[in-house]
Amino acid sequence: MALAGTAGYVNSVVLGFFHTPVSHMTGAVSHLGLDLSERRFVDSGASMSIIAGFVLGAVLAGILIGAWKLIPGRRYGVALMVQGALLALSTWLIHRHDRVGLSVVAMACGLQNAMTSSYCGLLIRTTHVTGMVTDIGLMIGHWIRHRQVEGWKLRFLILVFLTFGVGGWVGALLDLRYGPGCLVVPAGGCLIAGGIFWFVTHRGLVDFMQDAMPHPPKIGTFTNLPPSA
Repeated sequence: MALAGTAGYVNSVVLGFFHTPVSHMTGAVSHLGLDLSERRFVDSGASMSIIAGFVLGAVLAGILIGAWKLIPGRRYGVALMVQGALLALSTWLIHRHDRVGLSVVAMACGLQNAMTSSYCGLLIRTTHVTGMVTDIGLMIGHWIRHRQVEGWKLRFLILVFLTFGVGGWVGALLDLRYGPGCLVVPAGGCLIAGGIFWFVTHRGLVDFMQDAMPHPPKIGTFTNLPPSA
């Protein structure tokens, strides 16, 4: 939820500077197509740099973490600190009206999005909510048909979705008051959180097994239905 709120916050602030989202690539690719069709080559270059930055951030996450599923360990602390450093650098660049800051903040979002690919069997993307809204609607449809659904999953997805929205709202308010400089808030938060997480795991205060994985609550799923259903 904290990561989703951070992404919503960052995306709203950057949208105030350049009208292209950086936390998800659907809007960036669409914006690129519009720029190319209208021959706005300067803006199209910025859109392409956003897409490239997001991909590089995901590549960086693969190098730092190297896991397909959530396995808590000190590398997540390092990744969070790198994300904080990227957000701090992008704050300085955007404050100077340098569009390179767009690719840097997109890199931070790509890094975050690739950090937690899965959680308790759910596919989680913390920098956008398209998949979450789809899963929420699908679960509601299953409940209407079968009157059974794993309630903890539905509640979890709704909370992450709402946190993204609240983060975007707070980011927009602070951007109107302070401008792009308010990106220092998530930058500092990621640096502090990553440092604490790294210190706790590095000092052995928390024993995380490398093959460990969070387990969902023991709760019933859909009943077995006949094939005709």
